[in-house]
Amino acid sequence: MKTEAIVEHITDWLQDYCRRAAMRGFVIGVSGGIDSAVSSTLAARTGMPLLVVEMPIHQSRDQVTRAREHIEFLKERHGKVESVEVELTGVFDRLIEALPDGSDEAGHEMSLVNTRARLRMTTLYYFAALQARLVVGTGNKVEDFGIGFFTKYGDGGVDLSPIADLMKSEVYQLGRALGVNEAILAAPPTDGLWGDDRTDEDQIGASYPELEWAMSFDGDRSALDDRQSEVLAIYRRLNGANQHKMEPIPVCMIPDALR
Repeated sequence: MKTEAIVEHITDWLQDYCRRAAMRGFVIGVSGGIDSAVSSTLAARTGMPLLVVEMPIHQSRDQVTRAREHIEFLKERHGKVESVEVELTGVFDRLIEALPDGSDEAGHEMSLVNTRARLRMTTLYYFAALQARLVVGTGNKVEDFGIGFFTKYGDGGVDLSPIADLMKSEVYQLGRALGVNEAILAAPPTDGLWGDDRTDEDQIGASYPELEWAMSFDGDRSALDDRQSEVLAIYRRLNGANQHKMEPIPVCMIPDALR
């Protein structure tokens, strides 16, 4: 992979898109993870105004620390980078107090996880509208187009996606080239939505390298070992179940004869 060329390509693409949209810059949420670190660094490289938003909701201390260290890294290396912390824990707690509990415990927990992501999306778009800026997405190709590992109208609610055509392993390559903090590069990937230390692999049941393999697999399934068969089944199950996230919203077209 031509890492430096890709960095320049994405930087130019972000800058060009923002100018053509007649917007004044970017807004992005940072979590202390590799995807948001790379995406925010690419946006900062454009030289256009960038607001970096930290939005803790019962967040673990190490995630908060990594996010804050990354924000300082951006400010030290790039001009026109500002930051704001919006503590959403109280907002989240008050909202769930107002909502009824679900009868399905697992479903109720997942609905709360998605609610966290949607509160953050709402916050980002508040600042975007306030400052005439674009919300930058942080999803990679495995998440956005492989297994649909994102919240619809949560972290999936963005204006443009700079790294969505890059596999997770490629995002790490860009992160190293961009000088992203080693603590972020070494941290196990996590969406940070559960209030505990569970990783993406804990939730999915497969690692990102395994999922990348499954995305490109087009061979004889009978030749696979047990783990490969398991990973391929996980990938295909999630890919199928989450197509509603990855395809355009279905529109009921009215036949001319009924008009």
